[in-house]
Amino acid sequence: MAEMVEAGGHGKKGKKSKKRVGVRMDMTPMVDVAFLLLTFFMLSTTLSTPQVMEISLPPDSKVKIEVGESNLLTIRVRKDDAVFWNKGKDAPQKITAAEISKILEQRLRENPKIATLIKIDREAKYQKLVDLIDELNLIQAKLGQTEKRFSIITMDKDDDALIGNL
Repeated sequence: MAEMVEAGGHGKKGKKSKKRVGVRMDMTPMVDVAFLLLTFFMLSTTLSTPQVMEISLPPDSKVKIEVGESNLLTIRVRKDDAVFWNKGKDAPQKITAAEISKILEQRLRENPKIATLIKIDREAKYQKLVDLIDELNLIQAKLGQTEKRFSIITMDKDDDALIGNL
């Protein structure tokens, strides 16, 4: 690791000079540790990929996309995490978390081109939205559908009035 080297010698005219002590430090272990740490951090950051959802946004917010009522499944989530669903202009029905996957699977089997509109209250938990999107993606993958057809929007006063008493 470290080594002390004595440098001796005689000065001029027979006088003895002071002995100097030199220190030589071996840097190899420190370089080894630095490279080990560098390698560890490089590998650990490249192997851990971030968990993100890919969301495709329309190119222009002014573009209106027409969807027929028979091809629209609406899921509404209130701030108290109550979930409601309806197809087209049918009356919304309250469902539990366990029934969501059954309803989604049944409707996607009936009509593979159905678009799902998720309307969520601004004060609802974000995790509920993520769970709904995950459930929708799992069911679409299970049915072999590659095209993801869903939209997310916040609930408005009309939606609150429609499901407020249910």
